[in-house]
Amino acid sequence: MIRLLRGTLIEIQEHAAVVDCHGVGFAVLANRGTLAALPPKGSEVAFYTHFYLREERAELYGFLDSRALTLFELLKSVAGVGPKTALAVLDAETPENLTAAIFERRTDLLTKTPGIGRKTAERIVLELATKIAAPASQERTAAMDRDREVEEVLASLGYARDQVKQAISSLPPAKEATTEHRIRDALKTLARRPL
Repeated sequence: MIRLLRGTLIEIQEHAAVVDCHGVGFAVLANRGTLAALPPKGSEVAFYTHFYLREERAELYGFLDSRALTLFELLKSVAGVGPKTALAVLDAETPENLTAAIFERRTDLLTKTPGIGRKTAERIVLELATKIAAPASQERTAAMDRDREVEEVLASLGYARDQVKQAISSLPPAKEATTEHRIRDALKTLARRPL
């Protein structure tokens, strides 16, 4: 099993990165957040990896930190959640926020992910809530609720959800900030970016 892959970043594709390891190019499937955090092409990069083997295909999934890999593998262990769905879940929130949502049994926060319905969210919570530890989980889920509200307000103003999510994720974590403050700060960030 391949657990770590280190090499030169050759190319960043829509859903994968190509890494040259001593003359062999590996396609490493990754979520959007991981791909966005990669260094420039030609840089050295290291992925924590999960090798997925099925009769018809062999795929390598990669993450820049071991916490994301661990959560990916936990999500994938849930019946009905394949690797592509697990990646989509990891695109929705940070590993820390997802862990907090699962620990607090907040299925409503999980169903915001495309491809995760109520039954799948309930299964994730049922199977994983006792397998994880989430310090400060109530504060994290409260912050997630607040940021979801900010996202809805800004989307109703006509901003694209992807842009809104990027703007919110670029804001510093502010435990004491109100929803109104987060909206104002996100609007400032959006104003600096081209539409």
